[in-house]
This record gives sequence, structure tokens and C-alpha cells, in this order.
Amino acid sequence: MTKKPKGFQPDRVSPPGDTILDLMQERDWSQAELSQRLGFSTKHLNQLIKGKVPLSDEAALRLERVLGSTASFWLNREARYRERLARTEAQEKYRAWTGWLEQLPLAELKKIDIIPRQRLTDAVKPALVETLLQFFGVASPDQWQQRYGDMQASFRRTRQNQADLGAIAAWLRLGEIKAEKLEARKYNKAKFTQALNQIRELTIQPPQQFVPEMRRLCLQAGVKLVFVPAIPRAHVSGAARWLNRSNPLIQLSLYGKTNDKLWFTFFHEAAHILLHADGKNDIYPDDPNDTSSNSRQEHEADQWASEQLIPPAYRHELATLRAENEIRAFADKINIHPGIVTGRLQHEKKIKYSQLNKLKESFNSFEG
Repeated sequence: MTKKPKGFQPDRVSPPGDTILDLMQERDWSQAELSQRLGFSTKHLNQLIKGKVPLSDEAALRLERVLGSTASFWLNREARYRERLARTEAQEKYRAWTGWLEQLPLAELKKIDIIPRQRLTDAVKPALVETLLQFFGVASPDQWQQRYGDMQASFRRTRQNQADLGAIAAWLRLGEIKAEKLEARKYNKAKFTQALNQIRELTIQPPQQFVPEMRRLCLQAGVKLVFVPAIPRAHVSGAARWLNRSNPLIQLSLYGKTNDKLWFTFFHEAAHILLHADGKNDIYPDDPNDTSSNSRQEHEADQWASEQLIPPAYRHELATLRAENEIRAFADKINIHPGIVTGRLQHEKKIKYSQLNKLKESFNSFEG
């Protein structure tokens, strides 16, 4: 995150009333005389001078006529003063909200430069609260809770007990920020189905080729696709959600680190978009390492992804594969990466998880 330049911020910004007093002294006017010239009561002028009442457009025009300068000058003085008062009040709130930081993955956010890499002392916590409110795009921890914390009710997850809500929220927000930079057409289910058939052919390509092509095909169908590195304790390899009524988002990490998990996760999330579009308020953060979910939607997405990658017509032939050469020949026959076939056989316990992993491709990172 780009850090804002810190300009000079004086400890005290005086109200327009200080300038009014200076001009009164130059003219040797009393408050009674100036209030008469302005058409204000003495009490109102006194409150205006002390900054206890805001300076209105009409008052600025009267000051322009009586004391000189321009109405814009007086209104700008008032605006700067009120802004400074508001910022002072905000600083007090930030100090009161520092407990919110305990819910967030601060160490991970430091590593990706969302927050400064500094010791977490009481002195820096209020500024950290402000930075993180800006990062999440919310006005207060209450709004964060409403937008991200209450998302837990919409999560259809596998690792309910192990999920760290703050880590998931941070990961989802990073995806939102990336998605905001993408221009997409309105979602079209037929085009997305066609795009998925084309994307399946990309599994044998390296990331530098399949990533931009996946994104292009998805965008043409109105689906935004972003890659955001995994955040520890989130236990999320991918997520599907609707950003608005026009565009769904598929967000992927490299939590699984192997191509079989990456591709299964992508098609699993795509299935949520295709099959569960009615639940536009639902969010589907998924972990392919866990199979204990009782969610109907998750089972439907699993089945759809499995059949999209290896069609049901090949199920019986798939069940007979054991040797490396058999897997390679089968993968070549159906035009898919052999690592995906290996992962499927391991998942179905046809071979051990320790077997034939050399057929998979590992991803430590790639630009998404």
C-alpha cells in the first residue's frame, strides 16, 4: 500500500474567530460595534469568535462586506478549522479502537507492506488503526464487523473451527482491491460455460501462459479472476463471491502449491458461480485439503469440478490406472495435465498420497 506523504500538521488550528479578533483590534472596534455592523447579536458573534458555532455561507459574505477579504477566505478558514477538530476527535477514537487490531493478521500484513514494518507499541497503534480502516475501506471497527466480521454468517466453509476470521477478511480484501482494477463485461452464464471449456485446455500450459489467458476468458464472460498469495491461518485456497449484481469474483491463492489443487480449486469456485448464482450474498472460501464439509453446495461444486476436469465417460478407465506411463498416456488422451490425474487418483485412494507426485507441477509463486 502506498504510504501518504506526511505534511506539517500543527497542534492547534485556530478558528476564523482569531482572524476576526485581529481585524477588530486593527480597527479598534468592540464586539458590540462589529456585531451591529454585521447584523448579529453580540452573543452570536462571541460564539462565532470562539468557534462554538460554525461560520455559515451567509456569515462569510457579511464578513467579506464588513472586514474585507473574500467569502472563500472565511469559508476556507472555517473548513480547515473544522477538519482539524474532526481529526483530533478521530485520533481519540483510534486510541479507543486499538483492541480491534488483535483480530487482524498484523505480521502478515507487514510482510506485504500494507502496514509499516515497525514494533507494535502503544504509541503506534492509533495510526495503525487508521491505516487498516483505510485498507479495508470502512469508517470504524463496527463497520468492519458489519462488512467482514458478519460475513462469517455467509461463509460456506470446510474448516469452521480452524478459520481465522481476520486473516480471511484481509485475504478477501486484497482480492477486492485487485478486482477493482479490472474492467469486465456483465456476467453471461453461457459465455462463462464456454470459457471454462477453453480454460480446461490450459492445464498443460505453464503459469506465464495460462494465467493471462484465464483472466482474459473470464473477463469476457463477466467474471473477475484474481490471484492473491495465501495468508497463514486463513486456510483458504480459493473463494467465489459476487462483488455486485453484474460481476462475480473468483479469487485464488497458492495455498495448495501444486497444479492439481490449483486447477481443482479454480473449477470448484467456477461451479459456485454457475450452480449457486442465486446466493449472491454467500461467500465460498474453500480449502481442498479438507473433505469434511456437509454443505450441499460444496459437494455439488466438488462433483462439477471433478467431472469438468475428467469427464464421467472416463471414470472406469481412470480407476484402472496405477503406473506412471499409464497416467501419462491417459492424461495425453484427454488433453489434461498428468498431475491432475494423479491428484484425482490420490483423492480417491487408488494410489497413496506419497506416490507419483513427480507428475505434479509445484508453484511457489507467480504473478497474478
